[in-house]
Amino acid sequence: MTTTLRPSGPLQQGAGGARSRPYEIRVNSRRVGALLIACDSPFGPAVGEIRDLAVDPPDRGRGRATVAALAAEEVLRGWGCRRVTASVPTASPAGLRMAAALGYTESGRNMAKDLAAEPPVLSAGVLGRPMTPAEYEAWYAEAVAGYAADWVGRGMPADAARAKSEADHARQLPRGLDTPGADLCVLEAAGVPVGHVWVAPSGPGAYVYDVAVAEPYRGRGYGRDLMLLAERTALAGGHRVLALHVFAGNTPALRLYESLGYRTTNVYFAKDLL
Repeated sequence: MTTTLRPSGPLQQGAGGARSRPYEIRVNSRRVGALLIACDSPFGPAVGEIRDLAVDPPDRGRGRATVAALAAEEVLRGWGCRRVTASVPTASPAGLRMAAALGYTESGRNMAKDLAAEPPVLSAGVLGRPMTPAEYEAWYAEAVAGYAADWVGRGMPADAARAKSEADHARQLPRGLDTPGADLCVLEAAGVPVGHVWVAPSGPGAYVYDVAVAEPYRGRGYGRDLMLLAERTALAGGHRVLALHVFAGNTPALRLYESLGYRTTNVYFAKDLL
């Protein structure tokens, strides 16, 4: 029996070469699953994505998903893509194994934590406070530049990365410090600012959009207190789940989050299309 992809909807096309199309996974004429193939990421039309790949339970464990993923890569090559990405939930160990077997490498992961009812206690001599308007102005300029640099490091052209960073920050913080739900906090140790954290609502809980210890104070354990401050902030906003994203290779941050009880919910993968 032959596993193939069959379009299940029209090709959607957008500005800048963006396109997407849903497909059914079929064995001969029988539908056994589905997926969406797209190239509408911020990186432009050269980067495609395989989304929502799922095989129906009776047909799992027979290589259907592997064949479908390889067929999706061929579709993306035909669209001119040179790289493919995919997000796999950790609840799908078979999906994680398949990604590794097909040569995908981890680019990052989403993590989340169910928060206790009582807010965690910060270290002695450490406290959190709201960011001041003057601090916000300095932070905002650095945040826009830093986020753009992150995208450049992941392969996005510098001008596109800057435009994306500016647009994302403007959308998330339309009223600056007065943006409803957005909490920008500074961590102080013995009265000295040593880091900051930005927490805002996202999905069913809250999300850490930015967290950093100031360079002169790194390696002193303030990262843990910043994350505890983020948890306190989320709880004060009525949230019981706090999520974040960590890039692959940031081992110190990953170890910190794991030690605090964060669990990986999704792993992001990427692969060059040769």
